[in-house]
Amino acid sequence: MAKITFTTHEGAVHQAEIVAGKSLMQIATDHAIPGIDGDCGGECACGTCHVILDAKDFSKMGSPKADEEQMLSMTPERQTTSRLACQIKVSTEMDGMNVHLPEFQM
Repeated sequence: MAKITFTTHEGAVHQAEIVAGKSLMQIATDHAIPGIDGDCGGECACGTCHVILDAKDFSKMGSPKADEEQMLSMTPERQTTSRLACQIKVSTEMDGMNVHLPEFQM
């Protein structure tokens, strides 16, 4: 069973089973991962699914599109490897990926 690990700013670890084709935000909300609210329902209209990826994983996901860039630009905790989880489609190749949650998104 393929899994993604979500790690909170405090270091708490939560694992979620991968369902290919869903967004990373959907996976997180389906598993009640704390810190991923997805208030806009995945429309890229808020920043409540902000995640920070490891550099090796960020390069595999491709660059954020203009609307995602705009939302990320309003996120005070943005890092160079920040993405919105609603914009990342999950695949089984993501097995073992670790996603970090920002401090003030709890």
